[in-house]
Amino acid sequence: MTDEVLTLDELSDYLKLSKSTTYKLVQEGVIPGQKVGKHWRFLKSVVDEYLKGSLKKGKAR
Repeated sequence: MTDEVLTLDELSDYLKLSKSTTYKLVQEGVIPGQKVGKHWRFLKSVVDEYLKGSLKKGKAR
């Protein structure tokens, strides 16, 4: 199984958020991701599931 890995810039574009807002949400643990060295990486499928879960629970921002 291959899964698309997004960078912080790609995630910002995908979510249609500014890079600074995306980074803040990642730092706060709101958006799931993994830091690899100095760089953040995000599995698109995990972000999609997180967004679906947030919407179901009424926690969409």
